[in-house]
Amino acid sequence: MGILGWIVLGLLAGAIAKAIMPGNDPGGFIITMLLGIVGAILGGFIGSALFGTDLGSFFDLRTWLLAIVGSLILLGVYRLVTGRRSRV
Repeated sequence: MGILGWIVLGLLAGAIAKAIMPGNDPGGFIITMLLGIVGAILGGFIGSALFGTDLGSFFDLRTWLLAIVGSLILLGVYRLVTGRRSRV
């Protein structure tokens, strides 16, 4: 996948993750895109470690599911960290 594919995948996966887990999240377009890109990398790492699958092509369903799951994990960790910080 090229750099443009990673950007589009990241933007869409980050937006889907934010739609699945609604709440008060700072950041706009760029943060959502970075969330999705890092989530895709995390999802690919988890997929290869647990299931022996890697990210496929842009139009592969496995790629999208791993990117969305990775973004959800990343968003959940972010909310745990910032939630604890705001209570102190």
